[in-house]
Amino acid sequence: MSKTELLDSDKIKTNLRTRRIGRKILVYNRTSSTNDVAAEYAKNKSNDGLVIFAEEQTAGRGRGGAVWQSRPSDSILCSIILTDSKLNAELLSLSCAVAVAEAIGKPTKGETKIKWPNDIILNGKKVAGILLESKTINGGVTYIIGIGINCHQKKDSFPAELQSTATSIDIENHSVVDRISLAKRLLSSIEHWLKLAEKNSEKVIDQWHKMSIQLGHRVTLLYNGKRFSGNCIGIDLEKGLILQLDSGGVRMFDAAHTSIEK
Repeated sequence: MSKTELLDSDKIKTNLRTRRIGRKILVYNRTSSTNDVAAEYAKNKSNDGLVIFAEEQTAGRGRGGAVWQSRPSDSILCSIILTDSKLNAELLSLSCAVAVAEAIGKPTKGETKIKWPNDIILNGKKVAGILLESKTINGGVTYIIGIGINCHQKKDSFPAELQSTATSIDIENHSVVDRISLAKRLLSSIEHWLKLAEKNSEKVIDQWHKMSIQLGHRVTLLYNGKRFSGNCIGIDLEKGLILQLDSGGVRMFDAAHTSIEK
C-alpha cells in the first residue's frame, strides 16, 4: 500500500456498512479546519452524519486552542456532524473516545488506551485526539466531532518537544497503515458505539474503564483555573471524571472545563 495514496470518498464508502455516519462523505485536499467546514454544513439539519476529511489543515486545532500539526497526507483528519444527537456531551465524548481507540487498536501492535478526556494513547504515547464542539443552530444543539489520527509520521515529523510523547501507527507497527481501511473502521466504530450508547450507556462505561489509563491512578488536573489532585475512581455520564481528592471528599469534573496536567 502506497503511503501517498490519497483519501477518496468513493473508496471509503465502498462496502461501508453504516446507515448514519458516513452516508455523506466529502474529502478536501486542503482546508483551514475540518471542524470549521463542518460548522457551515451543520446549518442544514439534513447533513446529520456527514463526514468531512482533509489531507491537510492549515489551522487545525485541539482542545484549549492547541494547534494540531500534520504534514499533508500523514494523518486521518476528519469531522463528523451530528445535528440530531440523543446523547449529552459527556456520554458523546466517552463514546467517541472508545470508538476511536477501538478503530486504531484493531490493526496495531500494542495496546490502545484512553487518556480522558480526548487523547488516544498507543504504547504509552499519544496517537490521536478528539475535539468535540457544540453549536446552537435553529434552537437545537448540533455536535461536531473532530478527530485527528497520526498515521504516517516518523519520529522527526513531530516538533522536538513532542517526540517523546507522540507517536503514529506506522512507528508502532513498523509498516504503512492503509488510511482508507482505517477510515472505514473509524466510521463503523463511531456508528456502533453511538448506537450502543443510546441503548445501553453502561456498556460504554465498562469499555471506557477497560481502556482508561487514569482509572485507579493519581491524577492532577486544572478545573476553571484551579488545581486538584486525587485518585481517579470512575466516570459519571453527566458530570465527568470522578476523583477521590487528596484533600478529602469526592468531586466530579466535566470535560468542557477541565484539562489534565498529569
